[in-house]
Amino acid sequence: MTRSSLMLVLALSATPSLAQEAADAVAPEAATETAAAFAGLSDAARAALDAKAAGTPTEAQDWMIAAANPLAVEAGARVLREGGSAADAMVAVQAVLGLVEPQSSGLGGGAFLVWYDGESGALTTLDGRETAPLAADPRQFQNKSGEPLGFFDAVVGGLSVGTPGTPKLMEEAHRRWGRANWPGLFDEAIALAEGGFTVSPRLAELVAGDAERLQRFPDTAAYFFPEGQPIAAGDMLTNADYAETLRRIAEGGAQAFYTGAIAEEIVATVREADDNPGRLSTADLALYRVKERPAVCATYRAHEVCGMGPPSSGALTVGQILGMLDSYDLATLGPDSAEAWRLIGDASRLAFADRGRYMADTDFVPVPVKGLVAPDYLASRAELLAGDDALPEVSPGQPEWDHALRLADDESIEFPSTSHISIVDADGNALSMTTTIENGFGSRLMAGGFLLNNELTDFSFRSHADGVPIANRIEPGKRPRSSMAPTIVMSEGAPSLVIGSPGGSRIIGYVAQAIIAHVDWGMDVQEAVAMPHLVNRFGAYDLEEGTEATALEAPLVELGYEVTLRGLNSGLHAIAVGETLQGGADPRREGIALGE
Repeated sequence: MTRSSLMLVLALSATPSLAQEAADAVAPEAATETAAAFAGLSDAARAALDAKAAGTPTEAQDWMIAAANPLAVEAGARVLREGGSAADAMVAVQAVLGLVEPQSSGLGGGAFLVWYDGESGALTTLDGRETAPLAADPRQFQNKSGEPLGFFDAVVGGLSVGTPGTPKLMEEAHRRWGRANWPGLFDEAIALAEGGFTVSPRLAELVAGDAERLQRFPDTAAYFFPEGQPIAAGDMLTNADYAETLRRIAEGGAQAFYTGAIAEEIVATVREADDNPGRLSTADLALYRVKERPAVCATYRAHEVCGMGPPSSGALTVGQILGMLDSYDLATLGPDSAEAWRLIGDASRLAFADRGRYMADTDFVPVPVKGLVAPDYLASRAELLAGDDALPEVSPGQPEWDHALRLADDESIEFPSTSHISIVDADGNALSMTTTIENGFGSRLMAGGFLLNNELTDFSFRSHADGVPIANRIEPGKRPRSSMAPTIVMSEGAPSLVIGSPGGSRIIGYVAQAIIAHVDWGMDVQEAVAMPHLVNRFGAYDLEEGTEATALEAPLVELGYEVTLRGLNSGLHAIAVGETLQGGADPRREGIALGE
């Protein structure tokens, strides 16, 4: 689908009748371009792509997957058809995603996973976030004068690479909840890596747009610029190194990644990079562990919105936004109301103020998790929304603590990339996992056929402000704060919505908005993920350019907001759980929702 066609769908998607008119006009074009980009898809996958183009959810009875690439979704679908669990399917999906959209996630990155157990009703969250090397220095992203480096000066090269967590997370999820044979979960990814896959328009566009940085390292340049030319949409691309890495993991488990030849290649690549050599060691890899963390849940209407706690800020900040809005009647105001967006925007600003002050890795910094989502605290913060205009300024609140600690506001930079996977299996298990290498193409370094993350630049480049420590400062072994917000909305003790998105710190706004759209405004899951975005984190309102969101520019300016029109490229993937399963895939990306 062309950019103009996509924007037409997005512009009208908030009004179902108009959205259908737009979809009818562009669906044939979308189907044609999809056929060229993803040759060999099953009839079911093509039907799912057509449903997304038409603005309608995919419906199923037994199981559902929504993820960012049809080839990855089909790999997971095969696992579920053969009786595998949602955890098994995730392994297959992630293995293919790391090949076909390497700029967003993969073995060289990290992830957060939220799991609902259909048998026991238990909710579990697993932290597969990258860690800072033991040799990390709080000032490593500062120049000789103590000033922060420019973002890409810090990103590109080995200095930004943290210890990857995704392979261990895949294995841990399979160990706990998997039923399928582990080696077989890599079959599709290995076959595609060796036999070749069709380069998608999105991957080709992103490679061309990042050419200067990608060509700074020989292995990366050789893969993405064969014979000196960038890969193009429709090209067949193979990756023998990735196939060999997957084969070793299939045979030897995650241990084959964290020790031995793969680990040694990762460390050599990081430490010997000509630009910004890094500090990762084989000891860092050998010591890496996935951690189970307590789920964070916040009440919204008759639901519990649950997700990943620190080092993710996702569940806390989404929960705070929704908790502050709980006493306001957004349903009556509706999605076209500037007043509704005043409430949403200022609730988000208040939540982001708390995020910048308090949220970080709880293994290193005390965080008032319970206090930040306590109903009394959120009610007191919600009182600040009672006016008629935009709040002139916001500041962090004072949640209840079980101790005292003085912290300064964070200054970390977080650029959008990442990917999200939502799965519900035939046994009622639900999985929400957001997975990343941080910035698009991560550090731009490749080892073993996969890109290495630049996750350390999610830490604050400053360690202190006016002599006061910043919670999200870099420290050896610490996990950087994240905005990833894999979420399961619980209704009457069972999942009703499984959702998440990429998008840097805007992830929080994307997820909160989609939940509001579904719960308050009655949108089906496809309408909710496709509706135009309006995001306010720090005072200025971002409205999605080329969509009907721009109609709110003047009313929001009148309320006192600075407004910017810009692209807001989310990648929401969601499953609504009711009498049937309904899946939605963000039309801004190439994914689908597929089920049976």
